Amino acid sequence: MDLSKKFDDYFMGNRPEVLEFVPVECKKILEVGCGQGGFGAIIKERNNAEVWGAELMEEPAKVAATRLDKVLTGDFESQLKNLPKNYFDCVIFNDSLEHLTDHYRVLQEVKKLLIPGGYIAGSIPNFRFYRNIKEILFKKEFKYISAGILDYTHYRFFTEKSIVRTFNECGYEIVRLNGINEDKNKKLKILNFFLFGFLRDMKYVQFGITAKSV
Repeated sequence: MDLSKKFDDYFMGNRPEVLEFVPVECKKILEVGCGQGGFGAIIKERNNAEVWGAELMEEPAKVAATRLDKVLTGDFESQLKNLPKNYFDCVIFNDSLEHLTDHYRVLQEVKKLLIPGGYIAGSIPNFRFYRNIKEILFKKEFKYISAGILDYTHYRFFTEKSIVRTFNECGYEIVRLNGINEDKNKKLKILNFFLFGFLRDMKYVQFGITAKSV
């Protein structure tokens, strides 16, 4: 699995494996880190929804603006004050939460943008992905790279347990949390069997999430 290519594809692509985590009943949606708007455009059509995007980079934001209803360009943490309160029924973070300098504050502020009972959906990289842990344990290496779990632009790292804790502490109930983009490594599968499932989470590159504001 070429993770660099995989994450580059996500930036430009449609993320079909994440679609199921966005509730079909949501009609006013904000995607944070929307890239070129490919995923948002699919959600817009599927849900017959109004979809906004927020994108740091100017060039992909220009493309997204041709596909989505409205696109904000620049640092999302600075853009929060420009977004309408009590308006969206879903905010999507597709591999973007880890890029925030203060994800706790953002998750708490996003609650103000959501209607009561609104959702957060998307995907979050799994720090315990076995290839990542193998580099640390056996090569004694923690090397930032241009794309992937150890992307040099990542400020935060998450495991399955820390995702649950973070969202609960910020006032969200986890509706669904499942591993996605499984690496079907046979050695890991055998080792996991003998360890009674202890390594189950390590085969996933990311976790898909649906969380409800409470």
